[in-house]
Amino acid sequence: MKTNVGGIDKILRIVVGLALVAAAATGYLGVWAWIGVVPLVTGLMGWCPAYSLFGMSTCPAKK
Repeated sequence: MKTNVGGIDKILRIVVGLALVAAAATGYLGVWAWIGVVPLVTGLMGWCPAYSLFGMSTCPAKK
């Protein structure tokens, strides 16, 4: 599994994922907010299956 989620993308995924999961856990948002697990896990792993499917990567290009 090759990393395809770059630095800023990774940070945004983790922050948004944590915010959604926290909002769901505290009852601030509905059950749908548990979808925050997806960006949280993809941010922590550094790999996104959708990016792989479409051949995308936000990692910096190697010279």
